[in-house]
Amino acid sequence: MSKKIIGMKLLLSSVLMFALFSCTKTTTVLIDNSPAVTGTVSFSKDIVPILTKSCATTGCHSGSVAPNLSSTSAYNSLKSGNYISTGSPATSLVYLWMTGKESATMPLGAQNNPSNINALMLAWIKQGANNN
Repeated sequence: MSKKIIGMKLLLSSVLMFALFSCTKTTTVLIDNSPAVTGTVSFSKDIVPILTKSCATTGCHSGSVAPNLSSTSAYNSLKSGNYISTGSPATSLVYLWMTGKESATMPLGAQNNPSNINALMLAWIKQGANNN
């Protein structure tokens, strides 16, 4: 083979390798455009209905999958399982799951932030994650 053909093959393989290795996706950044909740958020009145409707369903977090988010167990499961960080609310596992930053957006198969649930959860955590 001539030196010209070998040189062209090396150049082509270098370009191909560069193209293949430079086209990777390492992180998905999700932007939360939901409006901030400024009023007091009640666990029993605001959060439990969301968990009951969207999370504590058969096959999900009704007792078969941790955390148990049924209305009678949700608060204790979230608090004792380290799913909530009042010191750094935006890094709370429950919030990260709901926004899709930790795994698939919860609830599975739902659009991101249906009915502003992410903002309610974040506001509740910021307000101290009280059992009110």
